[in-house]
Amino acid sequence: MEPATEHIVVRRSGPLLGEVTVPGAKNSVLKLMAASLLTDGVTTLTNVPDIADVAIMGDLLSAIGVTAEWQSTEDRVLRLTNHGALTPVAPYELVERIRASINVLGPLLTRCGTVRLSLPGGDDFGSRPIDMHMSGLEAMGATFQIRHGYVEATADRLHGANVTFDFPSVGATENILTAAVFAKGTTVIDNAAREPEIGDLCQFLVEMGADIEGVGSSKLVVHGVERGSLRPVVHEVVPDRIQAATYMAAAGVTGGEIRLRNAHSEHMEMLLRRFGDMGLGITAQEGGIGVWAPARMRATDVATLPYPGIATDYKPLVVTMLTVAEGVGIVTENLYPGRFRYVEELQRLGADISTDGHHAVVRGVPHLSGAPVRAPDIRAGAALVVAGLAAEGETVIGGVHHIDRGYDDLVGRLRSLGADIERRPAV
Repeated sequence: MEPATEHIVVRRSGPLLGEVTVPGAKNSVLKLMAASLLTDGVTTLTNVPDIADVAIMGDLLSAIGVTAEWQSTEDRVLRLTNHGALTPVAPYELVERIRASINVLGPLLTRCGTVRLSLPGGDDFGSRPIDMHMSGLEAMGATFQIRHGYVEATADRLHGANVTFDFPSVGATENILTAAVFAKGTTVIDNAAREPEIGDLCQFLVEMGADIEGVGSSKLVVHGVERGSLRPVVHEVVPDRIQAATYMAAAGVTGGEIRLRNAHSEHMEMLLRRFGDMGLGITAQEGGIGVWAPARMRATDVATLPYPGIATDYKPLVVTMLTVAEGVGIVTENLYPGRFRYVEELQRLGADISTDGHHAVVRGVPHLSGAPVRAPDIRAGAALVVAGLAAEGETVIGGVHHIDRGYDDLVGRLRSLGADIERRPAV
């Protein structure tokens, strides 16, 4: 249990105006950090978000044998030094804090031939088993045992295989991809996840010397190279499309007009289409995206689907926008169970939401009403901050440590756009 050291306090804000820079993606940088296990030397990542999860992943890598240190926090440059003396054990006290810890499985197994990994923790929004990771690696020659809360995997040298996923799992795609880099022969991953963060990882590995075809498609072909043949590189982390959507949502609920520097519209096409349906004006600009919102948005229906569909991480933001939109919107969760747990917190703010299984029916109200709420996870926490911008009075958000795991100075960036928001020590 994290100590309640701070709250975020939000008051109803007028239209947000101005420009904000979108930081690097949490869902990419953690996987790039794990992939640095594949090569000795100094790997340099730029556009790295200054978030708690980067620090936690840095601690995990340090325990394994890779030192993570900021070259410059101002410039968001992270240096990962791998001396080659790796201990392929990921301890419980670190793994339990972050789900992305599972991403060390593929690199350690293919490089060291063995790995001992505590079953991962992270956000609490339902079960996400690692069966697909394990079955894919088993097809490549790995042997697994699960005992005492640890996954133990061994493989003298992995070999190429045809791996077909029942579901385009991001984590499983990443682990099979990194494991295949040093596997003997060719690995084909069918129904691979296609998220921009997967593309970023592929590009990173190719820059290091990996041989990967089909980047950006649902069929990845990896031709194994010799262990020791990859080289450290300097790589810029792809911008965070979830953070970009958060600032769009903030503009939406306040009737604002903002420019998102460093946002990539091509990574968010389906979401931007839905935002357009809600009345937002969106223009792709050189180096970013321009967004303007009407005085009141209109409701629409939204369903989550694997990329290029609308990501489940966007859903709390969409639900929050619908709470103050005109009309009734239905939001359907097709990916994960249990991801409507933040609805009760929005209801405390006066939102009219009813849930039934995978569906939420949101009836828009003219405005919300400030109240104390608690963030249950990263994205829901950010959505509650956005809701506070449209709530009369004061909204006090607890569980701020969740937000800090995925957002680089959310409060400061919103304040730069004119939001009435601050961090305050918990009483």
